[in-house]
Amino acid sequence: MGSTVAAALLLFLAAVPAVLAVTFQVGDIARWSIGVNYTTWVSRKTFRVGDTLEFKYGPSHSVSVVDKAGYDRCDGSGATQSFSDGDSKINLTTVGTMHFLCPTPGHCLGGMKLAVPVLASASSPIAPSPSPSAGNAKSAASAKGIMSYGKIGVTMVLMYGLMR
Repeated sequence: MGSTVAAALLLFLAAVPAVLAVTFQVGDIARWSIGVNYTTWVSRKTFRVGDTLEFKYGPSHSVSVVDKAGYDRCDGSGATQSFSDGDSKINLTTVGTMHFLCPTPGHCLGGMKLAVPVLASASSPIAPSPSPSAGNAKSAASAKGIMSYGKIGVTMVLMYGLMR
């Protein structure tokens, strides 16, 4: 029976990263609006495949998923996806940088654009190395994520010991 419990515990620990996907509200309490520094907002977070971005915004805004050129030019005409429901949830499904902007005239130029670097999920066997230009904030955020998984593992082992 002990080996069955140990196997179940190992299976649970392997599944924890998928369960711990994060939903980020873009802009936090400021939401998706003019006047938010989204570059600073992104720099304080670590985004992984499996996470979700939630854009909450008023009727004068919307969200377009664009390529880097569209992002750089504030041009949403080539958007691969567009949302205007006021509460748009976008799943991060691939490693790389995703680009978003508000296509309302003047809004992107006013700062309503977002570039989100997406890392491999924590459960992926191979994760990309951080770029040399990545700041200490990103390293600290990644370390916090790793620490969280470590704490969960230790807690599970301790609980198993108490249940025996």
